[in-house]
Amino acid sequence: MFGYGKKKEEKAELLELKNIRLNCRPGEKDEVIRQVGQLLYQSGCVDESYIDAMLKRELSFPTNIGNGIALPHGVEEAKKTIKRSGIAVMVFPDGTDWGGEKVKLVIGIAGSGEDHLEILSVIAECLADPADVDRIMGYSAEEIHAMFTGKRCS
Repeated sequence: MFGYGKKKEEKAELLELKNIRLNCRPGEKDEVIRQVGQLLYQSGCVDESYIDAMLKRELSFPTNIGNGIALPHGVEEAKKTIKRSGIAVMVFPDGTDWGGEKVKLVIGIAGSGEDHLEILSVIAECLADPADVDRIMGYSAEEIHAMFTGKRCS
């Protein structure tokens, strides 16, 4: 699903299995953003400074998009700290507070170049229906991985 302009054999995996966290406990929004940003950093997608850029984005424009989903990502000027595109997924079965909205799925995004829009498009396609988010609550990490890497959408 995510070809983002590179030959298939050169393409780094957008979502690595190790970047999926199931059964997360609710926490402060800033701490959740730090955790999902840390996953992107540890997998080599971004410089560590990108995490601060994610927090800065949240101050200027909240990243909850409805349907129990939040898509934290860095501010525009932080694009230079992205080493390669990637996402990290945190699943909160009981929800976590995101500025007054209960969020069950947090997807941290690091999109280099035009990849950012393609990533958002695939996320929107896979999670268009609120029932999709509820369904993911019961998925294994492998099923979530398959969904976002194009092997299966819902």
